[in-house]
Amino acid sequence: MSSNKKYWKSVEELDENSSIVEALRNNEFVEEIPTDEFLGNADALASSSTSRRDFLKYVGFSTAAVTLAACEGPVHKSIPYVLQPEQIIPGVADYYATTVFDGFDFANLLVKTREGRPIKIDNNTISGAKFSANARIHASILSLYDSMRLKEPKLEGKNSTWSAVDLKIKSSIAEANAKGGQIVLLTNTLASPSTEKLIAEFIAKNPNAKHVVYDAVSSSSALDAFETVYGERALVNYDFSKASLIVSVGADFLGDWQGGGYDSGYAQGRIPRNGKMSRHFQLEANMTLSGAAADKRLPMSTANQKQALVHIYNVVTGSSVAVNLDSQFKAEVTKAAQQLKAAGSKGVLVSGIQDKNAQLLVLAINQALVSEAFTTSETRQIRKGSDAKVAQLINDMKAGSVHTLLMSGVNPVYTLADSESFVAGLKKVKTSVAFSLKQDETAELATIAAPVPHYLEAWNDVSITKGTYGLTQPTIRPIFDTKQFQDVLLSLTGNSGTFYDYIKANASGIIAGSTWNKVLHDGIFVGTASALSAGSVDYSAAANAVSQSKASGDFELVLYTKTGMGDGQQANNPWLQEFPDPITRVSWDNYVTVSNADAKKLQMSNEIVANGGLNGSYATITTADGVKLENVPVIVQPGQAVGTIGLALGYGRKAALKEEMIVGLNAYSLYKGFNDVQSVKLAKASGEHEFACVQGQKTLMGRGDIIKETSLEIFNTKDAEFWNEQPKVSLDHNEVAATSVDLWDSFDRSTGHHFNLSIDLNACTGCGACVIACHAENNVPVVGKDEVRRSRDMHWLRIDRYYSSESTFAGDNERKENIAGLSSSLSTFNEMEKAGDNPQVSFQPVMCQHCNHAPCETVCPVAATSHGRQGQNQMAYNRCVGTRYCANNCPYKVRRFNWFLYNKNSEFDYHMNDDLGRMVLNPDVNVRSRGVMEKCSMCIQMTQATILNAKKEGRAIVDGEFQTACSNACSSGAMVFGDVNDTESKVTKLAADDRMYHLLEHVGTKPNVIYHVKVRNT
Repeated sequence: MSSNKKYWKSVEELDENSSIVEALRNNEFVEEIPTDEFLGNADALASSSTSRRDFLKYVGFSTAAVTLAACEGPVHKSIPYVLQPEQIIPGVADYYATTVFDGFDFANLLVKTREGRPIKIDNNTISGAKFSANARIHASILSLYDSMRLKEPKLEGKNSTWSAVDLKIKSSIAEANAKGGQIVLLTNTLASPSTEKLIAEFIAKNPNAKHVVYDAVSSSSALDAFETVYGERALVNYDFSKASLIVSVGADFLGDWQGGGYDSGYAQGRIPRNGKMSRHFQLEANMTLSGAAADKRLPMSTANQKQALVHIYNVVTGSSVAVNLDSQFKAEVTKAAQQLKAAGSKGVLVSGIQDKNAQLLVLAINQALVSEAFTTSETRQIRKGSDAKVAQLINDMKAGSVHTLLMSGVNPVYTLADSESFVAGLKKVKTSVAFSLKQDETAELATIAAPVPHYLEAWNDVSITKGTYGLTQPTIRPIFDTKQFQDVLLSLTGNSGTFYDYIKANASGIIAGSTWNKVLHDGIFVGTASALSAGSVDYSAAANAVSQSKASGDFELVLYTKTGMGDGQQANNPWLQEFPDPITRVSWDNYVTVSNADAKKLQMSNEIVANGGLNGSYATITTADGVKLENVPVIVQPGQAVGTIGLALGYGRKAALKEEMIVGLNAYSLYKGFNDVQSVKLAKASGEHEFACVQGQKTLMGRGDIIKETSLEIFNTKDAEFWNEQPKVSLDHNEVAATSVDLWDSFDRSTGHHFNLSIDLNACTGCGACVIACHAENNVPVVGKDEVRRSRDMHWLRIDRYYSSESTFAGDNERKENIAGLSSSLSTFNEMEKAGDNPQVSFQPVMCQHCNHAPCETVCPVAATSHGRQGQNQMAYNRCVGTRYCANNCPYKVRRFNWFLYNKNSEFDYHMNDDLGRMVLNPDVNVRSRGVMEKCSMCIQMTQATILNAKKEGRAIVDGEFQTACSNACSSGAMVFGDVNDTESKVTKLAADDRMYHLLEHVGTKPNVIYHVKVRNT
């Protein structure tokens, strides 16, 4: 017989007359869910239709709507779909093609969305989509959810409305027209046919108006030279895949030179095929990604680079302009010039020297070569700025001639070297409007701060290169009360429609032969562009002018943009701040790079301290006109040209940034006259700086066979056993191949899928796009500078950078082989830990190797890490108790331990501690908790989704469908992922290649990540 005894939870329940207790008993939620607040008028809602962009209107996407007030306990209120969009299936990702250009970076993209939230950037691989996302564009998805964005218009520093702002702008323009004052549109390069047409209409309606284009990092010299020769203000879009010999004079074309995006074409020629590969000479001051990839690198000042350029011009064209090239470089430069001339149409020369005459010589040399890599048809439209016009605008502002100033996509108060002059002029402008994502340094001083949508919330069109046309489409409704600059212009010109309507109407005359829907679906339209004809130019006069250049001052400062930070637009992006620079491996800082010889003279140094962190000296930089930058941290940089120093732009911002992101110093203050080379003095300052440098952390314990490389000559003339020697071990006192000995029983892996990841060291440029893509896909936390310094970074994928001690790695091997005795061994290896003055460089991406015989799996006491049938080493986070035995037993040092709870923790105030920032998280990957071990999963969620999709569609999986975040992001083709049980797959063929080897093969772990021997064309 069951009991009917009454149980109660509180004394109050015994009061039978309590209406509150009765109400609480009958209501699941204590508070009424405020659906009316979000859903609006019920009648309008019932009769409305929705789309993927509109549904967020009904769930009220904002921080308040996404995270409503919690009930008692961990239960959160949620708002269900009232009308579920047909396109959205919960749990299934949607992808939308788009083309992006933010004034500095550009790419053809696919945007992954989940339930209406953009959460990841992928590369668009459709035919005609040529430009892949770099690290910054991959990280831009997080900038969408930046809680420091400008949320509503501000008028005179106070919150306002768009109607008030529109009225203010219109009345100001009317007053300017009446009084004859200038109306100036100051924008970054737009590369948008529709926006440029709209601006032309605005200027036609307002005769006192003019358009000034300003690029924070100028390419004006190259633009001026090209315009002089070809009559069009554009840049050459080089095709390095067609070049067998590349000579670069101060151009980091694998970095941000001319916008970047050249790595794919370059890598095609760098992988040895049929015994051939391209050859690359690099003449530069700073150690760059291009210099690191070069076969022959000559560190030299810009003054010497100019002389070298004239010398190459003489050799290629047969001219005899007098040069004054330093004797130590003459032989090598002559060799490069002779080989370039011999290469003819298969040769190409590029230069980043900010001098119009030098850029004219570049055009002359490529014309003389009839270079196939040099084309004047598909010119780049992504830089149009004019230094002279910007300088004239500042003078006009200071003179009081400018009445109304509309600024879009620019932050001159931060980026101009002579910022004080601009601020002084801005005070004399009657009405200034800053259209900006954030209340940045310029928006703070403007009359009106007008918030604009992120590119993922906006419509636009883009012409990255002449003859191509891409559409930017919104993938989410605007999160804040924003309005596009173009929509304001439409209002000012009397256009009644939206910018979407304007683009669609304008596109009809561009996309002939295609349709709007197809271009919108593909994200790109490829038309045709005619080659330009060169005009008559006196190249000899340009050569004579360049030959007069001389070094001046104590040091030559070379300003550059870092791979992670770029021009500083995304300074509040924690992914980019924590991204280690590929060369120095330092995050959360900018610094001055100094050669070892100069550092010794000035008594500057770097040292690794007891906790593994890197410390360094401070310096003071003083320009010729007395501008000082004090307490600049110093990095002693191997490969830095003696007498030169390097400093990155993009740091030192303070406005609209979280406190943790206010790092570094503003090098734009030294960017005088838009010249990236300045004459400066350098002096040591007191104190010691603490760097967050990861290069000395998580090393492979000094074991050999990590980087394997050879020369092209040996590769072509010797058997693979010579240049890809397989490790040997002792078995029964006999030397046998390490792969023939096993401590574990092997299993049959020929059934089903078995995944391998191939990494070609020849194609890897160290760009780091894979690192940021891994962050986005796998919810990798940001830990901050202090934790990185303690060797606690959480990157699942790291890109190790290696320097040679001698001038080549081959020289290192020779020195190592000549060691005689213990004492010689100790002293020699100690010396070899120091990089050479001009070392060779190798990059090696390292992630979990997913060993088939994994040492981590055998030592885990709770079986939290185990091996899957498809070759992936798996982690069951809920089982992990954090013993860290697996990390100790991993020879590759790829496991990361969660020392803290990194999400919803104010001690780590980054995107995971922010309601809005957490919107970027991938729901297919759980967020790990404190005390567990995590590492690369080989993106198991992606491989399983591919398998399920194919199963649902009843078809076989084709090669190339299987991807990881890193392989998907790799624009150079260095990373190839696939199923080795598919005998026709690309990764299977790569696994059988003679260049293939495993990392630390002698350990016997049998990894599923394979590497390819680096071949140099020396």
